[in-house]
Amino acid sequence: MVEIRRAGSQPSGKGPADWFTGTVRIDPLFSAPDPARVAAALVTFEPGARTAWHTHPLGQTLIVTAGRGWVQRAGGPVEEVRPGDVVWFPPGEKHWHGASDSTAMSHIAIQERLDGSPVDWLEHVDDAQYRR
Repeated sequence: MVEIRRAGSQPSGKGPADWFTGTVRIDPLFSAPDPARVAAALVTFEPGARTAWHTHPLGQTLIVTAGRGWVQRAGGPVEEVRPGDVVWFPPGEKHWHGASDSTAMSHIAIQERLDGSPVDWLEHVDDAQYRR
């Protein structure tokens, strides 16, 4: 059976302060039913907003749809991303992502659940780490 989720049929949510710094909006797109494990959301970060450090047990793909943002894996440089860029974080890789300091950024985040969880949240990215 084909399932169509109409735009606007799921409410937007605010990115929780435990997992995000700044103003973040999360628009759920889908969460596939079992036995599938994949889910996706459109995440919009206002300037300066970002995730906390985190990992994904099965990795994560980001598709940047608007604005200008930054991504970083632990031990690596902060890298700029723009619309059309696709970012892959391998399973277990510690990383963060968010808007630049002056421009909002939106991306579609795609990840899979392992044992019911798609993500393990860690410490916040402090201002010194963010502005590197």
